[in-house]
Amino acid sequence: MGRPRTNDDAVKERLVVCATEMMATGSRESVTVRAVAVAAGTSTTAVYSLFGGKDGLIAAVRDRAVAGLFQDLSAVPNSADPLADLYALAVAYRRWGCGHRHLYTVLFGGAQSFDPSGAVGTRDPVRPLVAAIDRAVAGSVLTGESTSIALSLWVTLHGLVTLELAEALDAPTAEAAFRSVIHAALRGWATPAAFQSLRRAELAP
Repeated sequence: MGRPRTNDDAVKERLVVCATEMMATGSRESVTVRAVAVAAGTSTTAVYSLFGGKDGLIAAVRDRAVAGLFQDLSAVPNSADPLADLYALAVAYRRWGCGHRHLYTVLFGGAQSFDPSGAVGTRDPVRPLVAAIDRAVAGSVLTGESTSIALSLWVTLHGLVTLELAEALDAPTAEAAFRSVIHAALRGWATPAAFQSLRRAELAP
């Protein structure tokens, strides 16, 4: 009987999933090669063979989180209404965060969190949000510096999603809070004409 394979795609997936959960629910120090291998039902050899060690496995988890959020935000189409686009991006951000709680926690919950106030690169997960803000500023819909607006909106989104993941808000409250708070955040940066448009949208049924 041959030795079981330790470097196939199924083992790789289990290792990433187990490492993601351990990173989200514990400290980075608690994520050891042996602990992840045991949780995934494989050997430490598989971790080294597939990822080169602990650092490579952690990088794979982070890459999955970055790619997942970036993909979902990139799927939001552009329209002629920059404010509608920004709201749709906020909805997509919330949906991804609530649907991938462990990946979200890995990405934004600790010392390795992505910083949206830094340089915007091709793989930064909130780049589509920053690009939409750039369009809104260029179209005189929002006023201010794009990076500051992005950081302000991200802080708002992160707070809402974090509260929802912690179950501090029930579903109806979370839904109502999301709608009103995101509109309020956008109004804070809006030009006078855009402010009125947002206010009407917020009051609409």
